[in-house]
Amino acid sequence: MDLNADLGESFGTWNMGDDAAMLPLVTSASVACGLHAGDPVTMLDTCRAAYELDVRVGAHLGYPDLAGFGLRAMDITFDDLFGAVLYQLGALDGVAHAVGASVDYVKLHGALYDRTMRDAEQASAVVAAIQAYDPGLPILGLEGSALLGIARDAGNPVFHEAFADRAYLPDGTLVPRLEQESVIEDPEEIVERALRLALKGEVLAVDGTVITLTPHSLCLHGDTPGSVAVAAAVRAALEKAGVELESFA
Repeated sequence: MDLNADLGESFGTWNMGDDAAMLPLVTSASVACGLHAGDPVTMLDTCRAAYELDVRVGAHLGYPDLAGFGLRAMDITFDDLFGAVLYQLGALDGVAHAVGASVDYVKLHGALYDRTMRDAEQASAVVAAIQAYDPGLPILGLEGSALLGIARDAGNPVFHEAFADRAYLPDGTLVPRLEQESVIEDPEEIVERALRLALKGEVLAVDGTVITLTPHSLCLHGDTPGSVAVAAAVRAALEKAGVELESFA
């Protein structure tokens, strides 16, 4: 099982999360590429630290929405989104190359992640840009999403991620991040959900429905209260249960 976290989200003098503490706990790091979060120095530092710890680097792509942290839905044209994805891939790939690392996968962020679960046009723009940049680049996303279906049809390797600390709707999608109770904060519940996902491929929806999934990666958020301690507890519990932790990429 892979453990991924969204990292490199600080910008200038504004800090988001504790990347130095999170990186040793994960096997894949989804690094912000400067449009929804991050800046060149943060990208460089994050890629270098990931490379030194043998953590895989992924491009964490978002809408061009720095002020809104990429959490605001955008009615963006196909061409504009195509260009934004290429821009972010090129930026992170160049930075990663400079420190000996590489971009090993793609994951979307925030409102773009949510939109491409169902919006085929925006999902197609993202996949087209990834295809233009590197047709073999793996894409990590939500199982059953439009994004992964279109990517699979285009020939990209696709991998499923699941969330121990996010609330699920009965259809297998996530409760939108801006809604109340979308994020689970009880550490014991998060650890229990992570174990159930890794060992049984199951998670409970908000109405009690049991959702069956085939996760290749569990996302550990680094921007919530006590996130580092929770991530450490999740990793320790998985290792104690005999789950082998390694990157999918």
